[in-house]
Amino acid sequence: MNILVAEDDVTSRMVLSRVLTKWGYEVEAVKDGNEALEAFQKKPVPKLAILDWMMPGLDGVEVCRKVRQLNLDHPPYIILLTALGEKENIVAGLNAGANDYVRKPFDRDELLARLRVGERVIELQTALLERVKELQKALEHVKTLQGILPICMHCHKIRNDDEAWERVDMYVEQHSDAQFSHSICPECLEKYYPEKDDED
Repeated sequence: MNILVAEDDVTSRMVLSRVLTKWGYEVEAVKDGNEALEAFQKKPVPKLAILDWMMPGLDGVEVCRKVRQLNLDHPPYIILLTALGEKENIVAGLNAGANDYVRKPFDRDELLARLRVGERVIELQTALLERVKELQKALEHVKTLQGILPICMHCHKIRNDDEAWERVDMYVEQHSDAQFSHSICPECLEKYYPEKDDED
């Protein structure tokens, strides 16, 4: 999985990048908030991101806020890396759009655990988006069955988009996943197949 690292300190950036690479991540490392924001505006958009809070240009919180304003189809899971431990700072970061935070200097086991949580969230988001696409496709598939359909008052055939007339069952099968099985209703059974009176 691709991950963005934004850290202005060269040594910290290199150490973090090496650790993440060792864990199997494809790392893109940048040195400030402006470059981080640019990375989110290119494809492929990083799925995970670790942003240092204090950076030149845009800080981590500002990057979070601007990324959320992009309304990306697949929003990234963002972890803020910060030496600020006060509750109000953490609340401000989460309110700006961060999903999680890790305090500096980071503990490797804690960081890996939080990244795994991020991966699970991304997997759920991806599955949900795929389901939404499937539902949208299904709605488009049956949209011709909505509204007013011209139907013959005598033979009950429907006029299709090509101005041709076809049977109702064929039309519905072509425009939906419904399938018909033929039977006889009680009224038609009595009308077309009347029982003969027993002869005395």
